[in-house]
Amino acid sequence: MSSTAEQPIRVLVVEDDPVAADAHVMYVGRVPGFTAVGKAHTGAEARRMLDRTPVDLLLLDLHLPDVHGLQLARSLRAAGHHTDVIAVTSARDLTVVREGVSLGVVQYVLKPFTFATLRDRLVRYAEFRGAAGEASGQDEVDRALARLRAPGPAALPKGLSGPTLERVTGALRGSDEGLTAAGVAETVGISRITARRYLEHLVDSGRAGRAPQYGQVGRPELVYRWVRESERGR
Repeated sequence: MSSTAEQPIRVLVVEDDPVAADAHVMYVGRVPGFTAVGKAHTGAEARRMLDRTPVDLLLLDLHLPDVHGLQLARSLRAAGHHTDVIAVTSARDLTVVREGVSLGVVQYVLKPFTFATLRDRLVRYAEFRGAAGEASGQDEVDRALARLRAPGPAALPKGLSGPTLERVTGALRGSDEGLTAAGVAETVGISRITARRYLEHLVDSGRAGRAPQYGQVGRPELVYRWVRESERGR
């Protein structure tokens, strides 16, 4: 990473959810070469902070209570702010992604995400930002731009499929109390053994937790619960 301890990359977290904002500030602080200079819960608050605080990078939630994140980015450009932006959003509209590119959005991070995901994006951003001098040719330009791109998704364990994993994930995220493998199997329409394999994969990747459920006759049954974003990385 090219940033030094004397001049860390200054990040402003813009997120309307106070719990998520605190988590994002904590995440930024755990990445060497970065420092969180503050947090804002609205677009108006972000603009005020940018007017008085030097900021290199916005970690910007797109759904703010007073303005859409891309509208905020557009107004900042018009006002002469050239801060880079990593967009944080649960939206998956590729039209929004394309629009963001023209407004200085260098990365997108989809909610919910883990500390490891954000760390990877920040490290790649720092490497891109640290590239200096004149490129010797097209290959070097391509390598500089490639630093911003995340690696391809990790391959799923043999026998697991992406669409089924999405359905299992959706079922688990939609249950506040958690689900057993039998409950997931019934909800998704797969066998209990298959549901257990997907659930264990989510546990191994840090996206779900499990705990025994007591109080019933016989062996306790494992209950799986989606791990919320603010609980990860603790």
